[in-house]
Amino acid sequence: MADVILPQLGETVTEGTITRWFKKVGDTIAADEPLFEISTDKVDTEVPSPVAGVVTELRVAEGDTVPVGAVIAVVDVGAAAAAAPAPAPVAEPPLAAEAPPTAPPAVVEPAAASAAEAPPAPPPAPTAQQEAAPPAAPAKTESASNGDHRLLSPVVRRLVAEHSINADEITGTGPGGRITRDDVLDFIDRKTAPATGSPSAAAQAPAPITTESKPAVAAPAAPAAAPAPVVRTGERDTTVALSKIRKLTGSHMVMSKSVSPHAFSVVEVDFANVDATRSIAKNEWKAAEGFGLTYLPFITRAVVDALVEFPHLNASVAETDLVVHNFIDMGIAVDLDFQGLLVPVVRSAEGKRLRAIAREINDLAARTRTRKLSPDEITGGTFTISNNGSAGSVLTMAIINQPQVAILSTDAIVRKPVVARLGDGGEAIVIHPVGNLAMSWDHRAFDGAYAAGFLVRVKELLETRDWSQEL
Repeated sequence: MADVILPQLGETVTEGTITRWFKKVGDTIAADEPLFEISTDKVDTEVPSPVAGVVTELRVAEGDTVPVGAVIAVVDVGAAAAAAPAPAPVAEPPLAAEAPPTAPPAVVEPAAASAAEAPPAPPPAPTAQQEAAPPAAPAKTESASNGDHRLLSPVVRRLVAEHSINADEITGTGPGGRITRDDVLDFIDRKTAPATGSPSAAAQAPAPITTESKPAVAAPAAPAAAPAPVVRTGERDTTVALSKIRKLTGSHMVMSKSVSPHAFSVVEVDFANVDATRSIAKNEWKAAEGFGLTYLPFITRAVVDALVEFPHLNASVAETDLVVHNFIDMGIAVDLDFQGLLVPVVRSAEGKRLRAIAREINDLAARTRTRKLSPDEITGGTFTISNNGSAGSVLTMAIINQPQVAILSTDAIVRKPVVARLGDGGEAIVIHPVGNLAMSWDHRAFDGAYAAGFLVRVKELLETRDWSQEL
């Protein structure tokens, strides 16, 4: 027998909600075949079975939230064929013959009686009442029998119950039409908006964050994204509960500041050399790739090459040791419409040229904003780049993403006068695109001269390399 545990779904994720089981007790499953779907504050994803065999036990019902590391299922790895009799109990009387058409989503092995009760379950009205009754196991079975889009997470059930909402009135935008927390909050805002025509209510509209389930409509369709409803404490103040991702981010950052002796170094980079290549290639690039050629892939490529020369920046601290990595997994921080940050990872970046890096950054960023990443794509990382310049910042001191030893912030690139050397050896004041590269680093791993040497090397590569050869 092999226990299936809830895997780590990101460095700051401690629990997840089982939204769907793809197998039921008695089913045969292959290694790496999807076993269940999990939803967290950061990612909704299918999780494959770590082993092959026959599912003998499902310990968690759909809709339940469990901590990372909890045993959620058991697979008999030695009886793929012999375990076939295990599902026999399900075939009790002739009820089993009716079960396939009436109870497709059933997962646990609750008695055939509950499967037989599935047909009367379709009436939508009981759904809202069901949300108000937290414990009852039959409620979960009934919820599942209405289809995956009626499966509600504990947070959604609580919101629906607190606001006396009929869940059938809400259109789900999650996987398989599942109702998400943000769908409920959107619904609540739409119901209350007409009644709150005061200026203070109107002012709240821009503040909430875009939901991950509606990336195409971005800001306009984002009335709220906090994990709890807005609490109005008076006419002059509005109190908004911190979301789970905000709390987890805060905890991780406080831990990082307490663990790493942060130091800070900055260089100013003249991007005229990069711009020369971008201006020539941008139209052809957009036509061929389908997205714009920004400065970020150039910076990432230069950072990768500089890390090879300054390996102690591509490292992690493990208690009293500095672990220097012989590969570069580059984390790229992506903003979730002001709701939080995720750091998807470009794997083995040391073996990729500019075009491959640009494609991967674009793909990861797009799937990050739509919450389509797998857990593996947001874990690990040996160095992180935070692209704050896209938001207009001029100088940012980022906090190190533990257990890494450095994080580089790419700040806004703006046109300004600089002194340029001419071909005849003279100098002239010209207008060039210029921006800062600011790096927070762990003083345990190296000293200021080493950090400065790295940044100067990145600067040199950006200002002098023939980037047209990379394209």
